[in-house]
Amino acid sequence: MISGDTAVTAGEVGQGSPGSLGCCPQQDHLWPDLTVHQHLEAYAAIRGIREEDAAVTISRIAKALDLQKHFKTPARRLSAGQARELCFALSVLGDPTVMLWDEPSVSMDVKGQHQMWKVIQNAMKSKKHAAVLVTQYLEEAMAICDRVAILVSGHLRYIGTVEDLKSKYGRYYHLEVKIADIRQSDAVHAEIIHLFPSAARQGRTSSLLTYKIPMEHVLPLSQSFSKLEAAKQTFRLEEYSLSLHTLQQVFGDLTRDLEEHNLDLASDGAVEQRPLYP
Repeated sequence: MISGDTAVTAGEVGQGSPGSLGCCPQQDHLWPDLTVHQHLEAYAAIRGIREEDAAVTISRIAKALDLQKHFKTPARRLSAGQARELCFALSVLGDPTVMLWDEPSVSMDVKGQHQMWKVIQNAMKSKKHAAVLVTQYLEEAMAICDRVAILVSGHLRYIGTVEDLKSKYGRYYHLEVKIADIRQSDAVHAEIIHLFPSAARQGRTSSLLTYKIPMEHVLPLSQSFSKLEAAKQTFRLEEYSLSLHTLQQVFGDLTRDLEEHNLDLASDGAVEQRPLYP
């Protein structure tokens, strides 16, 4: 994901106290001298959880996020990932009605991320409450969210379901061609354009060319692979791959399109209104 560009996703989460709000901002809001357990106790009190219920509530969320082993550790001694896990735990403690998470999984290891996703997925089994998650990981959005909005440089480029996003922007094949002799790169590019006139080059290094090709211009696949195999023999290509456009590549396309549009505006001063995608 390009730095500064964020995918914003929204979903719904489980049951909680009416009117309560849980928040996990980007900057960790922890007291450096308080232990993990003391943080959880303090937030349980602030949330109005009865003292006789607090221990069970704290134990449940700590077990889900594997925080028990850090109960006696002061916040200042936590790793960046552990601090994020604690901040997330504080945001869901007491099962609030509305939750706001701003990149909560940043610095977490894979295990911590998956534990956090599981907590959210369990909460989402009920459709009574709402959550908004800001993330730069499309895998995270796909795992836990039912609607997705994509922001690129402050512009809202898409809002809808992941399935709609795939169907609207994912109807492409992704072609990668690895060149053995970099002196032939221009000739190989000309051959790809000859074979697939609608191919749009997405990237180029000294030995790798990448293209986006509309799905209808690739089918039937048997013919496309025959053409590529012939080109491989002619130009002695190291290898090539032809695959369906991934959601990550779709996001990259949306980002690239807006950046190119902004460059056009800067060059000629023109202003163009673009419709919001449904």
